[in-house]
Amino acid sequence: MIFSKTLIHWYSIHKRNLPWRETNNPYYIWLSEIILQQTQVKQGLPYYEAFVSKFPSVFDLANANESDVLKLWQGLGYYSRARNLHASAKYVANELEGVFPNNYKDLLKLKGVGDYTASAIASICFNEAAAVVDGNVYRVLSRYFDIETPINSSKGAKEFKTLAQELIDAKQPANFNQAIMEFGATQCKPKNPNCTTCPFNTSCLALKRNKIADLPVKIKSAKAKKKYFNFLVFISEDEKTIIEKRKGKGIWQNLYQFPLVETENELTEKAFKNLVLNHDLLKDTAFKMSLYNKESLIHKLSHQHLHTKFWIINTEKLPIKGISTSKVREFAVPILIGNFIESFNF
Repeated sequence: MIFSKTLIHWYSIHKRNLPWRETNNPYYIWLSEIILQQTQVKQGLPYYEAFVSKFPSVFDLANANESDVLKLWQGLGYYSRARNLHASAKYVANELEGVFPNNYKDLLKLKGVGDYTASAIASICFNEAAAVVDGNVYRVLSRYFDIETPINSSKGAKEFKTLAQELIDAKQPANFNQAIMEFGATQCKPKNPNCTTCPFNTSCLALKRNKIADLPVKIKSAKAKKKYFNFLVFISEDEKTIIEKRKGKGIWQNLYQFPLVETENELTEKAFKNLVLNHDLLKDTAFKMSLYNKESLIHKLSHQHLHTKFWIINTEKLPIKGISTSKVREFAVPILIGNFIESFNF
């Protein structure tokens, strides 16, 4: 088909030089694809290089402590990706003797691998004609064919996957998949794409109908929920602080944080100080408390916005066992807390 040939030709001229494009080793391709989920290339590239350097093989990653994996992942967000990455590495190393599945269907059995990632690995590593569909692909196809089906609907997912599968070059599936993703990332960009230099500017239906800015269509998500986080940053006279490991299946599972007090709304300094007088860590402790950030830091996650304050608790000695403030950077923490640690400069 002309579309596929034009796309692959464009890719041969304009593709970026990226380290995972220099190999078809399934471990490296899998690693890059997991890192690049929900992440732009410029942000993901240093993480990919760090993981390859620290864990050059799937066995190295499988044998690592989860805390080391999470620490290296720190700042990328969506930490379930890191935990799934580690779990799949153990499965491949221990159950499959280090050999990755070599087809789309079996790749789907790996934890954290869905349709897109399985298609990418199957095509790039094993030349299987499995079409990828990610945000870039949705954008390119919806504009070129003027498709108004919402991309975040079950109907849209099926429609675009079917179309991509019809378009893929069965003889060059790796090149086609990488070409359409690259095209969406660098040419058919979300905002202000340069349509004058686009190789499809005479056949793109959205351009003809002046609908570039309207596509792709997405169903509006529910409004993000507001949460109010207050972290208690203990500093003792012998320079120790308290951190705790988050449990459960919520955000930041197995990452570390300062003791957290969650409130139903944002409190004044006076109201918060009165609230925490009966906190387990403070009720029998002499302390002085000050607010580090007068304005709440708003940390935006996909479904919730965290309005965050850090409260500095100066005390003679900690109420429970703590750690030296010099060691606080050794623990895997959410980026919100990591940024505070850097700015506070323990």
